[in-house]
Amino acid sequence: MLLTLGAGSWPAGVHATLSTELPELGDASSAVVSLETEQRIGQQLLRQVRAQVPTVRDPILKYYTELNLYRLAEHSELKRIQLFPVLIDAPEINAFAAPGGVVGINLGLYLAAEDVHEYSAVVAHELAHLSQRHFARQIEMQQRNMLPYLAAMLASIAVAATSGGDAGLAAISTTQAVMQSNQLRFSRTREQEADRIGVNTLYAADMDPAAMGRMFERMQRAYRFSRRPPEFLLTHPVSESRISDARNQVRGYPERTYTDSDDYKLMRARAMVHFAPTPTHAVQQFKDLIERSNGADWAYYGLAVALVRDGQAANGLDTLKPIYAKQENSILFIATQAEMLNAAEQYQDAINLVSHQLVINPDNRPLSMLYADALTGIGRARDAEVVLGRLSVKYPDDLDIWYELAETAGLAGNVLGVHMARAEYFSRVGNFQKAIQHLEYARGLTPADDFRANAKLEARIADFRKEMAEMRQS
Repeated sequence: MLLTLGAGSWPAGVHATLSTELPELGDASSAVVSLETEQRIGQQLLRQVRAQVPTVRDPILKYYTELNLYRLAEHSELKRIQLFPVLIDAPEINAFAAPGGVVGINLGLYLAAEDVHEYSAVVAHELAHLSQRHFARQIEMQQRNMLPYLAAMLASIAVAATSGGDAGLAAISTTQAVMQSNQLRFSRTREQEADRIGVNTLYAADMDPAAMGRMFERMQRAYRFSRRPPEFLLTHPVSESRISDARNQVRGYPERTYTDSDDYKLMRARAMVHFAPTPTHAVQQFKDLIERSNGADWAYYGLAVALVRDGQAANGLDTLKPIYAKQENSILFIATQAEMLNAAEQYQDAINLVSHQLVINPDNRPLSMLYADALTGIGRARDAEVVLGRLSVKYPDDLDIWYELAETAGLAGNVLGVHMARAEYFSRVGNFQKAIQHLEYARGLTPADDFRANAKLEARIADFRKEMAEMRQS
């Protein structure tokens, strides 16, 4: 849905900018909606989404989702890669792109897409909306058509004044219908363009370009007789011609052999556990899947995760061991093992496992957060606070880091740190009044002669007041 008005270190910064190209000249949409304006709109939307929509806090699922997103972005037509991904805790199929690089993905997309190519087709489509600046182009089209529309409406009113009521109403209705038809045609054109560019992105990223048509066909078949199709189909209507267009485009590419991603299978299993009615239900589900899949690694992984969620952490670790030996260098597996060790209260083993990996992958987000959990578990909350504080500098847009930092600061007895972290948390959900309140508490705890700390607090309070004023004006 495009919102409109009517491996390792990558991604090191979800908000990092990668661009070596000069801006294009003569972009009419930039004259109407600048990139800076899009960024501001995007940040406001991001705060609203965080405040009103449940998001997934699982650092392992978030990590993989961002890796996949940035891999596709590298091969997209985006000239400036500055993305703010949000993994939404909802089982329905949906994804959206909004101005300023906001990309929302429902965790339910993992359930619907049977392989990484189908999942990536939806993501690539949304990235195409961003790269083509469809939001700005729609605003530009609306402004361009406004004068002709007003002229036609005035003419219709003149007809109404001279020819009587029925003729005038008919003329006005015709004018409105033409305007709506133009908007609908532009919307369809945008979707077709996003499909075409998304298919190109898939191929460039060494993913199956046929997955675009395959995914659309899967959704159309699954919801053909549904009274209420998923939000994605409401905003991206799938027709036979659209599926056919996607298939025809693929015929122009050289043939390749594509395999599914083992990592995607693991994350899909993780999503299945997440949405299971109960952990016990998930345990039985994956025992059945192990038999049906002839003992596939992803099914054992899902069973291990389900056992931990069911309070059987030791059994989960035992279940994971045979496949962990095959994946000892995988960050996803290492993080999963650390998660299970923490659940089993084997904190020192988790610290030993993760601390070595953090030398190889410094400040890796899921590993660092699990490391902080383990440190807290053995009573080293102050050290955990340092780890999370460093993460908050590197990943300032991650809401969950600020939440965990506030909680950990409290355990460490750092009341000032609690208020500072909570202020940053509340600012990112758009509650600037509460953010300022926490900074004022922090100011009351800061010695009067600590001029540097007080100056920083005053500056941050001024920042929040400015952003709050801008929100009220918009």
